[in-house]
Amino acid sequence: MRSCSRRTPHVPGLRLPMALSAILGLLALLMAGAPAATASDGPSASADVARLFEEAAKATERYEAGRRAADVQRAKARKLERLVDRERHQLRLLREDLGRIARNQYRTGGDISYTAQLLLADDPDALMRGQRASWQADLAMNNAIGKAQRTARALDSGEQRAQAAWRGLDAHQADLAQLKRGIERKLEQAQWTLQNQADEQVTAGRCRGAVRLDEREPDTGRPWVAPVEEYELSAGFGGSGERWASRHTGQDFAVGIGAPVRAAGAGQVVRVTCGQGFGIEIVVRHKGGYYTQYAHLAAVTVDQGERVRTGQWLGQAGTTGNSTGPHLHFEVRLTPHFGSGVDPRTWLAERGVDL
Repeated sequence: MRSCSRRTPHVPGLRLPMALSAILGLLALLMAGAPAATASDGPSASADVARLFEEAAKATERYEAGRRAADVQRAKARKLERLVDRERHQLRLLREDLGRIARNQYRTGGDISYTAQLLLADDPDALMRGQRASWQADLAMNNAIGKAQRTARALDSGEQRAQAAWRGLDAHQADLAQLKRGIERKLEQAQWTLQNQADEQVTAGRCRGAVRLDEREPDTGRPWVAPVEEYELSAGFGGSGERWASRHTGQDFAVGIGAPVRAAGAGQVVRVTCGQGFGIEIVVRHKGGYYTQYAHLAAVTVDQGERVRTGQWLGQAGTTGNSTGPHLHFEVRLTPHFGSGVDPRTWLAERGVDL
């Protein structure tokens, strides 16, 4: 792998004064490390991508919350619709019963007054008891009809309110979806600006240097973590394919350009390079003699020699070097050099991290 460092060329037969040689040697030593970003680099696409990732995550969270609320409100409206339908059915049955009672009374009593019915009745007491029962039945029927009508009106009103509420939630959801799409478009533009800057660094073989980003304090409660938080596993250790000259030497995580890449464990950054097949890469040495590698990055947020904590951001994922799409290539090695890798999934699982 070609390093991003540069060395002063040796010209045979040329002798330099000792002081000048010392100055040139110091300059060469300074150039060997990854230089820091300068003011000419302009606004940081790294920071834009990190900020937009956060905004997109929050917009997605709000969108999902709105969708769930609208679904709940729609379910309430449908339940009210079913209640209204049942009440209306009961009301129709009550009205039919009332009609039958009225018709029956008309047939039995006709146009004869109640007084005349008493005078002509064989058993006036029985007639009075029957009439009293009929009045009570009529009163109960009227009360039931009134209650059913009031209930139907209340349910109609509640149904209309529920439907208006979920229509409002749907409109709010549409606004959230439009906001989410706008943020995602901005994020995509910022991601490819970041990737273009990274490709320029790899082509030049000169790393831009660490770009410091605002990040939340890493979770220090665990000694080891996955190198990215949200991902899909793609190519695994030992796999074969036309993309590799031999077996695949690490575990790939499919993530978006600019996704934060974090230290799998505490350690010290021993290499930051930006050339050859791995593109922009970082190697970290851990206690116990193991090393982890993070490759195909779009940016780095640490410098060579820096000590890092578990979960601390090391850089941002990308697709530099020999890469067919945005992802993180992650290796666990016995040495800092290519060819000494072990299976990262097994190694992490032994340390309590299941991918």
